[in-house]
Amino acid sequence: MTKRAACADCERPLKTCLCDVLVSMACPYRVVILQDEKEAKHALSSAPILEKSIVGAVRLVGEYFDPLSILGPDWRAEAVLVFPAENAVTADQLERKDIKNIILLDGTWRKVARLMYLNSWLAELPCVAIQATKTSQYKIRKSPRQDGLSTIEAAVAALNGLVPESDYSAILPAFYKMIDLQIEAMGAETYQKNYPS
Repeated sequence: MTKRAACADCERPLKTCLCDVLVSMACPYRVVILQDEKEAKHALSSAPILEKSIVGAVRLVGEYFDPLSILGPDWRAEAVLVFPAENAVTADQLERKDIKNIILLDGTWRKVARLMYLNSWLAELPCVAIQATKTSQYKIRKSPRQDGLSTIEAAVAALNGLVPESDYSAILPAFYKMIDLQIEAMGAETYQKNYPS
């Protein structure tokens, strides 16, 4: 089977290229995406779009991650995890003078829970709770949580809270286009059958 030709810039199949809507935004923090291995193989993952949309963003694929090699010796003081933990604080409540890295976990809720379990060091980081103002637009994947967001949507919500002078919603159109192209490819009937509203 021949591999489909891919765009050199967005790395998506040429038929579903997102370059016309991809934007690149600067960020005062380094965005680090820890991605589950199975999620990395999912063609409709939002993490690659996020990685390409934020200057300096890094996406690491695996099960076990070493905080020292990823974040440096001061990782406990310089990193924050975007995660709805019980002790999570809002962006307004976060003491951020030393924060340099924002960590996001990418995968299904089950896979994210596994990443948390396998990387116990993540529990040592302060957690930022997302103030989601609208429901997820990830119309082609289901979440067991009512407030579940895709990784790119979670990143936008977190960054908008942490960097209020910038509006990171500008990176979402590429994500929306990816979804619309997929719905178009499957056909309205199949979409309605599999994803009833």
